[in-house]
Amino acid sequence: MRKGVDTNIRHVTAAEANIFAELGFEASEAKQLQKDAEKEVEQLLTIKRQLMQEISTWIADNKLRQADAAAMLNVSRPRVSDVVNLKTSKFTIDTLIMMLGKLGKPVSVTIG
Repeated sequence: MRKGVDTNIRHVTAAEANIFAELGFEASEAKQLQKDAEKEVEQLLTIKRQLMQEISTWIADNKLRQADAAAMLNVSRPRVSDVVNLKTSKFTIDTLIMMLGKLGKPVSVTIG
């Protein structure tokens, strides 16, 4: 007898809901966990924006078309457009760091 993958949806969490409360954490702990998670996400988005801005500035300073920058980065032109337009959800931090490295702009990290 062959068993299939169970694809039945049993619960859907509303977008505005606190996922930690949904997972059964006490209300006060769920609220703190949600706050901490939102802070971490904002920090990651800030880093991505900074890296993307560095790439965009480099492209502008060198008066490159997006197609030329794409060739240098070995990516598609729409991918460069996504960087220039700060579409943070489309990139990981390590991808952006590798792009900067290809442009001769090594990234260093300062903590604190």
